[in-house]
Amino acid sequence: MDENGTPSSSVYCYRQPAPQSVSVIHQGPSPQDVAVIQMQEFHVVSGPANNLQQPDYTRHEPGLFSGLVEGRVMDQLIEHGGVQGVAATLETHIQNGIDGSSEDINCRKEFFGSNSYPARPPTKGFFHYLKIEVMDFTNIMLLVCAALYLVLGIKQKGAGEGWYDGVSIFAAIILVISISATSNFRQNRKFDNLFEFNKNILVDVMRNGRRHVISIFEIVVGDIVCLKNGDQVPADGLFIEGHSLKVDESRMTAGRDRVEINHDQNPFLSSGSKIIDGCATMLVTAVGMKTSWGRLMSTVARDPKEEMPLHDQSRKLTLILGMFGLAMALLVLVRLLVGYFTGKTRDEFGNVVFTGSRTKVDDLINSLVDITFTAVVILVVAIPGGLSLAINLTLAHSTKRMMADQAVVRNLSACEVLASVKTICTDMKRIIAANQIMRVPRFFVGADSMEGRSYTSIAANVLELFFQGIRHTSAHVHNFFPVTPIDETIRSWAVLRWNMEMENIRQFSILNVKPSCSESWRIGISLRNQADNRIHLHWKGDADSILPLCSHYYDSSGNMIALSNVERGRFLEIIVQMASSRLRCVAFAHRQLSEDEYENEAANQGIPDTNLILLALLGVEDHCHPGIREAFQICRRAGIHVKLVTSENVSRARAVVLECGILSPGEEVSERLVVEAEAFFNYTEDEQRLRVGDVAVMAMSSDEHKLKMVQLLQKENGHVVAVTGDCANDAPTLKEANVGIAMGAQSTEVTKQCSDIIILDDNFSNVVKVVRWGRCIRNNIQKFSQFQLTANMAFLVIYTVTILSSGNAPLTIAQLLWVNLIMDTLGALALATDKPTKALMKQPVHQAGILITNIMWRNMIAQALYQIVVILTLKFKGESIFGVREEVVATLIFNSFVFCQVFNLVSARKLEEKNVFAGMLKNRWFIVITWIIVILQVILVEILNRFAHTQRLKWKQWAACIGIAAFSWPFDWLIKCIPVPDTPAISLLF
Repeated sequence: MDENGTPSSSVYCYRQPAPQSVSVIHQGPSPQDVAVIQMQEFHVVSGPANNLQQPDYTRHEPGLFSGLVEGRVMDQLIEHGGVQGVAATLETHIQNGIDGSSEDINCRKEFFGSNSYPARPPTKGFFHYLKIEVMDFTNIMLLVCAALYLVLGIKQKGAGEGWYDGVSIFAAIILVISISATSNFRQNRKFDNLFEFNKNILVDVMRNGRRHVISIFEIVVGDIVCLKNGDQVPADGLFIEGHSLKVDESRMTAGRDRVEINHDQNPFLSSGSKIIDGCATMLVTAVGMKTSWGRLMSTVARDPKEEMPLHDQSRKLTLILGMFGLAMALLVLVRLLVGYFTGKTRDEFGNVVFTGSRTKVDDLINSLVDITFTAVVILVVAIPGGLSLAINLTLAHSTKRMMADQAVVRNLSACEVLASVKTICTDMKRIIAANQIMRVPRFFVGADSMEGRSYTSIAANVLELFFQGIRHTSAHVHNFFPVTPIDETIRSWAVLRWNMEMENIRQFSILNVKPSCSESWRIGISLRNQADNRIHLHWKGDADSILPLCSHYYDSSGNMIALSNVERGRFLEIIVQMASSRLRCVAFAHRQLSEDEYENEAANQGIPDTNLILLALLGVEDHCHPGIREAFQICRRAGIHVKLVTSENVSRARAVVLECGILSPGEEVSERLVVEAEAFFNYTEDEQRLRVGDVAVMAMSSDEHKLKMVQLLQKENGHVVAVTGDCANDAPTLKEANVGIAMGAQSTEVTKQCSDIIILDDNFSNVVKVVRWGRCIRNNIQKFSQFQLTANMAFLVIYTVTILSSGNAPLTIAQLLWVNLIMDTLGALALATDKPTKALMKQPVHQAGILITNIMWRNMIAQALYQIVVILTLKFKGESIFGVREEVVATLIFNSFVFCQVFNLVSARKLEEKNVFAGMLKNRWFIVITWIIVILQVILVEILNRFAHTQRLKWKQWAACIGIAAFSWPFDWLIKCIPVPDTPAISLLF
């Protein structure tokens, strides 16, 4: 990297060899309360597994330290030699961790147990869902009727032919039950896998002197775990070292929501608690079921399938259609019974079926079963049972595919809410690319620019303090925190451009560290100089947050000058100039204290952050994420307002806005669009309500301002708001938002727990992809709803009119069951698995949050009317039109109705677009299901005609059936030309 921080060919390497022999101190009480120091040596063994000696810790009981954390008795810990003694017993190096070889890990898992607990309830097998389907009341009714059909048929017609009707009905019922059970089983397995994935937490551990990121389930007793603000404690353990560590134990112990952890009084860390401040390393002493958290979690069952609002709407819709279907079924039942007992019902030869006392008992029972079966099937077909399957199916498919776009769903209901998002509040991290090459083009010591000058132009004392700040706010802190790109850029620039050396670290010991997790980046560290015991305070962070803490500054000659209002104004001008040039201004400050002064001030505020001396200002050049401008353009077309809520000053926010294109083309950066948070919230409540919709950028904002803005958008303006974040400070806002999105693999565990969706990188473009997935899920559910409700309406009207007018059903029972299978299960499989398309983000969502929109009502009513007209025409005029007998007309009706559903399946793919074929070949499920329906229909008509009660058709008759159904496509094209109002037609019902 050159003097500006750009890459060069220089390479710096470092390696810390794993110690082959480590001395560990045991400290325990003697009868005279004198510490007895013992030395124990252990070795890292390498070589074949069969040559490994049994570890010393296996001589003890596996649960030796299991109760240590739960009991929280310091005397018991001292008996074991303190933390050092426990580490020695577990053969753990206190800094480098365990050996980490596969043999060592497996041995520890086998001896101490794994960090997992049995899942409750266990994953349900296929037969569980099969049993649910079989025990469904309507299916029981169908199976009983089918059994009666089979028995009566054999009794009347003999075993040779009497079994056809009963077996065909049994086969249709079993097919419906099996497919439904299989679909539910597969979808629930996907939900279970998603739930298990969400339980997986990534943890930083030290093994063999190196830092590793592993799954929480891979932690073993003896591991050294690195903890930071926002993390969840992954196992029971003991505090080794750290700074300002406070944990929230309210999940484990009522009332203890802020507990301080230290060496002297409370070094115990309980599994399941949350780090709310500070950082530390921890020695794991118990895992899994050996911890109280593990035992608690093994008894808690959480259903991974949360209720979605669409589930509630679909239940209301199912209830209404079920009541309507019940009324139609009762009407048909009464009509058929009256017609039967009054002698108006005739058989296929024209003979009266019921002849009073001359009617045989078997014939009477058979007729009554037939009538009852018909009414039951009408009720079964009328109820849209496939809606729930379609919702679960599209959720299962979509959540699995979203992982390919680096998105993990934690709350399933958020998938639906995403479709209705109107506002996204994000911060600067989602816009700026952290992994892009950074430079340091501007450098000020005091008010003096160092551009073009060498390190000899800076006073030696100032330069050394500046280097001291760079070294210690990165190298040491990163034992607990991951290295950030901006830290690496500054450190490399200081080494290459200003000859900074990294060897002077060990003369200082760390007293305390104060990391900042909010977007207002600031890190503080207090150090003790081993040579003179003087205390040095170093602060690094955004210049806007560091400058107010300073009372003096150093100039390049080494003079310390009081920071007057005039001088402070000069520094503010420098900061604004850097920000206007789209540079991130980083400040370094220092203060030296005596030990007494430090103890007095640290007792009140941790690391003192007042009366600092400003050392330097750096301008770091960063870049926007590739594709960020296009992402904002997509949001504008989709009717989504993006609001940048940042802690940075107005000048830098304005510069970033101009580069990334967050504003509409031609829109000027005005005070109406770019505001300071403090000024905005000084407005009256009425002014805030009027202005909040126009705000595109809120600068100089805190976490509290961000939360207030979200609440204002939700409650006063009725917006559905999504919020991005990655720090523990973002957790309240993520929880308040309609959709909380945790960003980046380094998101804290608190942030993830409060979020609905986790995106594994910091790019805002992936937020747009997630919103597109939300719209896709909603669109898939609506497509199937339109398809099924169209078929339901057409079926009910056709069946009711036919039976009331003629007394004969247009379809047999087996045919009805086949139609029901198409309408419910196969239709859901075909329509609920479409992938998102770019067209979903080309316009705002109409009637967000409503399952059945006006557009869908238009399409459904038109298609249902078309099917009703053509089928009833065939029923009453089919013999004269085709010149065939009644049995062939019945097959034509059945064939035409099924093909109407096939062609309507294609039409339902596009709710608004006229080109219903766009992207059809990309969904292999749709193609496969459609062809399965067509092939099975041909088999039912041409081969299994005895089972399906059909007649073989000539090719002209086949062409007529297909032509009747195909005409629904141009009819659908014409219908979509009719505009619909925006106001929901039946919002009170659905």
